[in-house]
Amino acid sequence: MAGPDFETEIKQLQATMHTIGQVLDLDGMRVEIDDLGEQVAAPDLWDDVDRATGITGRLSALQGTLDRFHELETRIEDAGLMHEMGQEEGDADSLEEAARELDKVRKAVESLEVRTLLNGEYDAREALVSIRSGAGGVDAADFAEMLMRMYVRWAEQHDYKVEVFETSYAEEAGLKSATFAIHAPYTYGTLSVEAGTHRLVRISPFDNQGRRQTSFAAVEVVPVLEQTDEIDIPDEDIRTDVYRSGGPGGQSVNTTDSAVRLTHIPTGTVVSCQNEKSQLQNKASAMVVLKAKLLARKKAEEKAHLDSMRGDVQASWGDQMRNYVLNPYQIVKDLRTGYEEGNPSTVFDGDLDGFLEAGIRWRRGSEKADEN
Repeated sequence: MAGPDFETEIKQLQATMHTIGQVLDLDGMRVEIDDLGEQVAAPDLWDDVDRATGITGRLSALQGTLDRFHELETRIEDAGLMHEMGQEEGDADSLEEAARELDKVRKAVESLEVRTLLNGEYDAREALVSIRSGAGGVDAADFAEMLMRMYVRWAEQHDYKVEVFETSYAEEAGLKSATFAIHAPYTYGTLSVEAGTHRLVRISPFDNQGRRQTSFAAVEVVPVLEQTDEIDIPDEDIRTDVYRSGGPGGQSVNTTDSAVRLTHIPTGTVVSCQNEKSQLQNKASAMVVLKAKLLARKKAEEKAHLDSMRGDVQASWGDQMRNYVLNPYQIVKDLRTGYEEGNPSTVFDGDLDGFLEAGIRWRRGSEKADEN
């Protein structure tokens, strides 16, 4: 990269970082970090485990963002100095290294810039993800399992904890449905753009004639509730059913009627949990999921945006938001943003950040268009 071009890009990145700093409100972050630090130091912090977990999680997220911001500022400055010294000494290797570092920094700045777009009411929350197979028979059930693995791998790559609430296995292969939480700040805001119908095209491994099969799966993403959220459910509005867990599992999982299904009678919302050993544990976990879904429904109805929050889709032809094509060519393409990757294997292994960032930018652009 030529000298003037390099210097221009350095200035552009510095200007972008200045804007990001204003949006993040760095001074406000430092004040909140100091306040949370005092709360963490209190001897009675862990008397209330839920509150303590929330405080320490918030402190870790804020400190991580602040450290990331300052690290990028330093890297931009160091790249500029490296390029300047390379020019003065005529060192081609240093100039190439500076160009490579600038490319890495540019991508990191773009990623941090996307983080500033997560300013919705619930964007900072953890995510509760539900996947269900749609049209396509056994291929659709297999696809649902592939999607669950994809999101779990994405979470693992970012060191996010995953808690599985329910997995309902299909008879031949794959999943009928699954519900799991990803415990990390801003995972709801990040993954909410995944809500919708996903479409897979491939040679079916379940077809002995080797024909191409199209199948669908639906993804729903809602925010995990916090203690301050108010959602009261009268006992008479809930029907509780217990049953024996199905699918793979240890002896204690599927030899007793420990699985729990809760039905919210007024709305028809149904949730299940079968991954704990005791019926009481499963009921408590199912109630967490039910309350999160009902809160999402309530807020969405208030704003008349039910589809955008709950991913209320039919998982069939005509409403897909992303295509995963494995045959006759290989590509994964988001139909809303136009973003695409030519290696589906890496996407199914959790390489989703490009799709997520493009989706967040697309959503913000749509919101601005609606405001105008």
